[in-house]
Amino acid sequence: MTIEDRRPTAGDEDDIPGNTSANETFDQVAARRFGRRGVLRGLAATAAFGAGAGGLDALTAGPAAAAPASLGFKEIKHGLDGTHHVAPGYSVQVLLRWGDKMHKDSPEFDPKNVTAAAQAKQFGYNNDFLAFMPLPLGSNSSTRGLLFSNHEYANADLIWSGLVDFNAKHDKMTREQALAEIEAHGLSVVEIRKRGRKWEVVLDSPYNRRFTGSAPFRIAGPAAGHARMKTKDDPEGRLALGTLNNCAGGVTPWGTCLSGEENINGYFGGVDPKTTPEARNYTRMTFNDKPRQPWYKYVDRFHMGKELNEGNRFGWVVEVDPYDPNSTPVKRTSLGRMKHEGATCVVDKSGRVAVYTGDDQVNEYVYRFVTTGKFDPKNRAANRDLLDDGVLSVAKFNADGTMTWLPLVFGQGPLTAANGFNSQADVLIETRRAADLLGATKMDRPEDIEPDPATGRVYVVLTKNAGRKPQDTDPANPRANNQFGQIIELIPPGTENPHGRPKTSDHASATFRWSMFLMGGKHDDPKHGAKYGPGVKEGYLACPDNIAFDRRGHMWIVTDGQDDALGAADSVYATDIHGPRRAAPKLFFNAPRGGEVCGPCFTPDAKTLFIAIQHPAEEKGSTVDKPSTRWPDFKDNLPPRPSVLAITKDDGGEIGS
Repeated sequence: MTIEDRRPTAGDEDDIPGNTSANETFDQVAARRFGRRGVLRGLAATAAFGAGAGGLDALTAGPAAAAPASLGFKEIKHGLDGTHHVAPGYSVQVLLRWGDKMHKDSPEFDPKNVTAAAQAKQFGYNNDFLAFMPLPLGSNSSTRGLLFSNHEYANADLIWSGLVDFNAKHDKMTREQALAEIEAHGLSVVEIRKRGRKWEVVLDSPYNRRFTGSAPFRIAGPAAGHARMKTKDDPEGRLALGTLNNCAGGVTPWGTCLSGEENINGYFGGVDPKTTPEARNYTRMTFNDKPRQPWYKYVDRFHMGKELNEGNRFGWVVEVDPYDPNSTPVKRTSLGRMKHEGATCVVDKSGRVAVYTGDDQVNEYVYRFVTTGKFDPKNRAANRDLLDDGVLSVAKFNADGTMTWLPLVFGQGPLTAANGFNSQADVLIETRRAADLLGATKMDRPEDIEPDPATGRVYVVLTKNAGRKPQDTDPANPRANNQFGQIIELIPPGTENPHGRPKTSDHASATFRWSMFLMGGKHDDPKHGAKYGPGVKEGYLACPDNIAFDRRGHMWIVTDGQDDALGAADSVYATDIHGPRRAAPKLFFNAPRGGEVCGPCFTPDAKTLFIAIQHPAEEKGSTVDKPSTRWPDFKDNLPPRPSVLAITKDDGGEIGS
């Protein structure tokens, strides 16, 4: 469909810039490195550096150089219709849907009676990030585990009749509906097990929990207890209610789950933030007086005129221990406050833990946090608060193919009282403004950032930036009006060998190298400026969002926005990372229309791939009464329902083999 045919969605606000700094863009760096006309030609050479042996052919060879792909599935074709499609020889199971029971005593899903009480005991809306956590803890079980899921937001017009979603007025939304939406947000932990070839939810499991928009979360790290974190209901500033707009996430080496709070600006209203004492802070986070949700009309803590500091208690990375049913989740303020797109971990050669996270809005930044303490694999309890002490840095990409991590430390450089920072807490509450002052590189919407467990290299997914101007291009963001996105490869010291020696990787280094892995768009349309390896047929893609790695070393890519960019459904792709088919994706799965694919993750044996489908039927003119699809149930009495899918190979083998 065209952009005009698609109705506004929650993700559209990511495409509205909030960064007014004069910092250099990624595309400008590219222009300085290669010359503006040579940007795309130069990027092929840059990618060769990252590819290692044989890498030059990966982006410059023609079809004759193509070799048989190591991925064994027969790819499908692009399309756009009301249901999902997967490669031949694979089966798709709908495992969990919005409203499904979380416990034996949970109410059955009733689309005519969606209430806060019901949603608190049911699987939440718009499942995003997924993690499979084997049971028991420390095992490699691929038949029993805990499924952790984010629930990013709610589509009011696909839940209740007569509502217009993402409309600042929300004139018809009632208090009861607003409270139900709050409970539909958050996180879920569900025990699942495989019996034969099918997965099932264990409803009597003690591990099953919902962490909603009203659940208690401990605040930890430098911002805990700070005056700007205190509210009337929490005068100590150490206990927040709820987590909101949870997008991507990650898993720690000690077996906890991390979840990033993203577009938190859409939940606070009542007054113009420019008239408040937090004007500079809230404006930089793109708060406004016309929020996406009308909750402030019914719940005082979302009204900025009644509870000014509540907005500072969101925009963090949340840590959840799924293995402890009695644990309270924690907001880790050391990782900074922004619109987090996940938080993924890797253990450095020194034993410290690096956490990578992106700020998912156009012209925002890429970040890294490195712990002060070391990971102790023999003592899980010793790692409990490891993320409360360390250094957060922001990335600056250089035209010579290097990148520099700039520490966000109070008292260093411009991060002083002269610029409104009086403590490390202030730096972390206003992470975006601090990064502006350090001169970080503006990026094309940083989405998922994932270390490859086989090599230690790090891949940065940039989904798009249609607003980038020709004068604002650079090597890592080389296209103006970028509708298609790209994936960048970061090369920490010790990972120069592309065939994998992750134990030598220095993720705490102040300097990395970087290269371009692939650039989205149609491979056969020169206007798109796409760059892939040889032999791409249906594997061209747009708007990459999340990635995952299987145990054979392939990258799996899911997308968000291909309907706008390519007129095709969002999809799942897989590609080799090394060798002659490096960066040459194959199309594996198509989502139903209006749906976004999220959260790819594998069981340890790689025989099940879990993916999340958000907001099916989220299209212009599509409502709960007349949706563009009723996926996945296809019953007249049921609305479209965000769902988690389990994909298996019919012969019982590994996915992609």
